[in-house]
Amino acid sequence: MTENGQDCPLHHIGSAPAKGHSVVPDTKPLKTPLVDVKTSNEHGAELKPAARSVRGEISPYQPRPPLIPRLSSKSGSVEETVRSRRLRSSQESLSDPAETGSSTDSLREDQTVTATSGFVLGAAPSTIRCHQGSATRPISAAASTGSPVFRDRGSSLSEYERRPHSQQSDPTDHWGRSAKVRLSPVQPTGPLPALEKSFASTTLRAANRIDRDCLDYNVLARTKLGERLHRNLSDSRLLDNMGSDSTSVNSMRSTYSVLNPIRPQDVRNRSFLEGGVMGNGALLGAEELDRYFPGRRVGIYITTWNMQGEKGLPTNLDDLLLPTDSEFAQDFYIIGVQEGCPDRREWEIRLQETLGPYYVMLYAASHGVLYLATFIRRDLIWFCSEVEHATVTTRIISQIKTKGAVGIAFTFFGTSFLFITSHFTSGDAKVYERILDYNKIVEALALPKGLPDTNPYRSTPSDVTTRFDQVFWFGDFNFRLSKDRADVETMLNHTAGGNMASLLDHDQLSREMKEGSIFKGFQEAQIHFLPTYKFDIGCDVYDTTSKQRTPSYTDRILFRNRQADDIKVVKYTSCSDIKTSDHRPVIGVFQVKLRPGRDNIPLGAGQFDRGLYLEGIRRRITREMKRREAMKSQSSSTICSVS
Repeated sequence: MTENGQDCPLHHIGSAPAKGHSVVPDTKPLKTPLVDVKTSNEHGAELKPAARSVRGEISPYQPRPPLIPRLSSKSGSVEETVRSRRLRSSQESLSDPAETGSSTDSLREDQTVTATSGFVLGAAPSTIRCHQGSATRPISAAASTGSPVFRDRGSSLSEYERRPHSQQSDPTDHWGRSAKVRLSPVQPTGPLPALEKSFASTTLRAANRIDRDCLDYNVLARTKLGERLHRNLSDSRLLDNMGSDSTSVNSMRSTYSVLNPIRPQDVRNRSFLEGGVMGNGALLGAEELDRYFPGRRVGIYITTWNMQGEKGLPTNLDDLLLPTDSEFAQDFYIIGVQEGCPDRREWEIRLQETLGPYYVMLYAASHGVLYLATFIRRDLIWFCSEVEHATVTTRIISQIKTKGAVGIAFTFFGTSFLFITSHFTSGDAKVYERILDYNKIVEALALPKGLPDTNPYRSTPSDVTTRFDQVFWFGDFNFRLSKDRADVETMLNHTAGGNMASLLDHDQLSREMKEGSIFKGFQEAQIHFLPTYKFDIGCDVYDTTSKQRTPSYTDRILFRNRQADDIKVVKYTSCSDIKTSDHRPVIGVFQVKLRPGRDNIPLGAGQFDRGLYLEGIRRRITREMKRREAMKSQSSSTICSVS
């Protein structure tokens, strides 16, 4: 049946019509029925109609049946004929540039004759097409003849063809796809934009990243924030800089790791023996510095804390070293402690446990109960020189090491650093004694020892702070507020928005620095936090003992640089969450200018305290496992409380 409800006459040529069916045109029935059609022995001979009218005369207007399909001139079976035609048609499809038919039309005939009765006959008897509206349905001859040749090939039918007719989809959807349309190539409307830089592969871009989980923050910014994040980490803008590395592009074939490949010509031309600031390929030169620090600034985190000699350490030091208001961690962590806990090793292990596997302890020194520890990102340790330290006591008896200073010095690339933590004489009125402590330290601190001076023309033998590019001095200086306790509390109650100008007008250290009697050439960031001394342990209440100490800014962080604007202050505040001592820790975050160095600087060869590192990481893992077990046991508990 057709879509219009009419019968579709589908009869194999040479076979009698089925009983009850007549071959008639689509428009109107014929007056004289067709009789059997006999083929001629010669191929291509016309069929002679045998139909007669009712009176026995041959009608001159009787329509003749279509011509017999031309068979192959070669003798052979039907399967060989079909196979030869299929091969010929396939070859023509490949050779004909104008051929746009699909591979399913390889059995299509060279000539197609459309009969008035609705037949579409081709050169091969294997295909009969029935027009149903606009769709043409191909019907295999095997389905109508039941030829054993095609029955033998039934196993090669597709899974779709072997399905029942009720489970097959509408064939009109597939018949309309029998032809492919070849589109002309799209031409650009204008010139293509020029590339800003050569593009290196993502694998090669990770040349300087050690930790796999240290992903570049530019990717996070583009996907979530949609803007570029400015940061002071060592891998700042690293990937953008690596994108224009011609070496990684030109010699990608010879690389077997994520490191930048090196061309043999570069190895021939470069010399690393003496090096220089502007030398090509110098280990500490400008080229290497720009790879790790495109902005030539390093992030330094400094904290100072008077622990009051307490044996019990805080359960968690994250608030001290990793505050939540900081977006990124820094490259260096410098921790200075006064009146430290009796077990110095335990304190350093706790620091390593808090900072985790990204950092290693570069160096640690002590002077009695003064502790100074330096942590560095482990992928930057190769550019750090040997570390030197020196100590000075300010007591009359040198064996008493409760007051004094300890300093650590090293060179990072071409910039020399000096970190000093100290504890000055205590007492509200002992300003002069504290000035004497300062003068003794700057004269007696014997640094540097073997490190070359990066700028000897600006050094002074009597002042250690002039012999380094960047100097940070922090600790418990014990300078007080020259005001009564009641007046200080009144001013504290009237301070708003972190404006401490009224208190700092009575600060002894600020006054002495303005007069030039102490800390010559040093600067301090603006103070917007409450006085850090003296609190009752475990609370935020100032001293309630019989001494009634006046709240003061005893804990400070000062800095000095040889070149102006080399040090920029990012943060200067106190940590109010650490309450195990009568002092509050003070935190300072800085961005420090770096300069290229010469290869004559003695490097530390990547040495660090490995035993401390392993112990800290072991404790970190143990703590995490205990925390997970506690959460698991808590979630599985069936105890409920009624309020």
